[in-house]
Amino acid sequence: MPLTAVEGLTLGELDTNCWIVSDGQGGPLVVIDPAGEPDVVIEAIRGRAVAAVVLTHGHFDHLGAASAVLAVTGAPLLVHSADAAAVTNAAANGGLVFGFDAVAPAPDRELEDGDVVTAGALRLEVLYTPGHTPGSICLYDADGGPHLFSGDTLFAGSVGRTDFPGGDARELRASIGRLAVLPADTLVHPGHGPDTTIAREARSNFFWPRA
Repeated sequence: MPLTAVEGLTLGELDTNCWIVSDGQGGPLVVIDPAGEPDVVIEAIRGRAVAAVVLTHGHFDHLGAASAVLAVTGAPLLVHSADAAAVTNAAANGGLVFGFDAVAPAPDRELEDGDVVTAGALRLEVLYTPGHTPGSICLYDADGGPHLFSGDTLFAGSVGRTDFPGGDARELRASIGRLAVLPADTLVHPGHGPDTTIAREARSNFFWPRA
């Protein structure tokens, strides 16, 4: 089976990672967290078909280019149901606190745990991982990797903040526990910072669950 193709862009004032993912066979794209700089994202898409734009959570720094990408591609916007209202409101998505007014349209599909986002042969399973926000998700590709697109749930050497409105440290610990059972060779593509692996985080991440 061909390996999943993953392209990364680092965008916006907070250096947020946007991931452009496909099945490696020329199938349509899934754009994960189009954070800002819409011209850069649209140029990276290069006119290819986009099956979906997915937000890993509803914070402003993960959606700044969403409206422009949706307008150009005609793709649907997918967000977990618990963060669906926040994406349309700059107060609810945290932007106004930092002086940003970025919003996205209302989602076309509200995701739930266990849902699958498909694009050609690509299958991304929705893992519900609340804690950073009430509707945080990760997207897991078991077939073409394995790959995990972890949003702001898991970073290299750290985890997402829980001191913003809607954050919950206890829920985040439980979410990290859910990720800890993934295969050790899973390549993790986070919302900020460098890639990592589940094995590396199991060895060195202070927040990792211990037996």
